[in-house]
Amino acid sequence: MFVTVSTTHQPATDLGHLLHKHPGRAQEFPVAGGTAHVFYPVAGPAECTAALLLDVDPVGLVRGKHNDSFALGQYVNDRPYAAGSLLAVALGSVFRTALNGRCDARPELAATEIPLRIRVPALPCRGGTALAARLFEPLGWQVEATPIPLDPQLPDAGDSRYVDLRLSGNLRLSDALKHLYVLIPVLDDAKHYWVTGDEVDKLLRAGDGWLAEHPERELISHRYLAHRKSYVRSALAQLAESGDAEGELDNALAEPVVSEVPETDVPLAVQRRRSVLSVLKASGARRVLDLGCGGGALLSDLVKEPSFTEIVGVDVSARALELAERRFERLSERQRERLVLRQSALTYVDAELAGYDAAVLMEVVEHVDPSRLAALEHAVFAAARPRTVVVTTPNVEYNVRFENLPAGRFRHPDHRFEWTRAQFQEWAGGVAERHGCTVEHLPVGPVDPQVGAPTQLAVFTRAEVSA
Repeated sequence: MFVTVSTTHQPATDLGHLLHKHPGRAQEFPVAGGTAHVFYPVAGPAECTAALLLDVDPVGLVRGKHNDSFALGQYVNDRPYAAGSLLAVALGSVFRTALNGRCDARPELAATEIPLRIRVPALPCRGGTALAARLFEPLGWQVEATPIPLDPQLPDAGDSRYVDLRLSGNLRLSDALKHLYVLIPVLDDAKHYWVTGDEVDKLLRAGDGWLAEHPERELISHRYLAHRKSYVRSALAQLAESGDAEGELDNALAEPVVSEVPETDVPLAVQRRRSVLSVLKASGARRVLDLGCGGGALLSDLVKEPSFTEIVGVDVSARALELAERRFERLSERQRERLVLRQSALTYVDAELAGYDAAVLMEVVEHVDPSRLAALEHAVFAAARPRTVVVTTPNVEYNVRFENLPAGRFRHPDHRFEWTRAQFQEWAGGVAERHGCTVEHLPVGPVDPQVGAPTQLAVFTRAEVSA
């Protein structure tokens, strides 16, 4: 199994720093399934290529093991030669530090998008070249997937299910490695080991920052988790907690009633957006701010509602705004002219955000350090001063109902805290008192008699217009 990573970022040999593997040495690493070899076919100031060759030990794979989902019953088969989960595991093991985005020698480079080219010359692709494009293009890659013929000497025999995959784009190296780590076994739709609940955590860690917004996140989750339904449900529920994941029922949902418990078979992310949309419509808002809009999931719903005449999506992340911009490329001209995307930090006053009818902080406050909540409160409630503010946040008491979410762990790795119902009500009550608002609390999601609803929602209304 073989994969190469190339860059023309100069000096290109800085790729060695990012990968923590010296370009001047060939190295070997024992990994699950065999031996991984790392070497550099090209290492110059203008271009550098790192190669990972996995030499699989097929005898070792079958000795004393039985796996019905991935049976290596013979010593000679395609697995040692075609990329799959064995190669993904080797990538994660050999390039673990790079995959995590750490580079003490060049920390600024690790955080920088650089020109990258990746090639996997033999990759099983159950779904054909179109699936490879569907998986990688939304992540910013240019994709070239060339089918490999069954026999070059017999063209009438047709193509095999393997492709020669070439990717190019400007991305952070850590993001590129995470994409490969997840999507190589997804394209293969098979794993060489038995899938357990730990795989949910692996998927969420490697997918942090991109999977929740991916249009094929459900297919990715199903295939990566070997179609184990309970694991897939758990993964999708936790992805929904990022606030950006969209459900398949997005365009076919009836008008919500916020005070009622939404249907339990609808993804929580959809229930949350429906609830926010209903509150905004009930408030009579025309000009709306989506503060911390991420990849634009809520904006997609807002722009479909003609009563909102001006919609502004605000986020501190340029990458998130790029994803949102890509999401709205197919909007009609009339819809697009009602929508503005703006980069701004919510903990600083931005005079351009003043004077709007309503603002939404959907799954945002828990991503703010507690010491900065006062700054966010001032920027939103004192400086921007919308008539209505809608805030949603996880109910930490409900976490015990999420299968495979370990005790004490937050729903998202970037959460700085998660509040109980009493803690959220205390914070919201203080905000309302300090800024002359009334506040109403509503549940989102199925209400459990012991632990409440999975999402908490508060509606702040300025007292002078509350009547």
